[in-house]
Amino acid sequence: MLVKILIIIMLLLIAGSLFSALFYLMKGEPTDRTVKALTWRISLSLALFLLLMLGFYTGIIGQPNPHP
Repeated sequence: MLVKILIIIMLLLIAGSLFSALFYLMKGEPTDRTVKALTWRISLSLALFLLLMLGFYTGIIGQPNPHP
């Protein structure tokens, strides 16, 4: 359950960073804030991907049992 909450929080942070970059981009020319927001989005996406891969590798995240 904790893993699902962590994944949802990471996805919300990624979406928030993306919309923040969009907001700064719509205000005018691309600024340093836009670049920083997009850098955060890429970093968070990479971190989420690595955490998911680690979770699958260690067995924390896996296939549900089809016969409970």
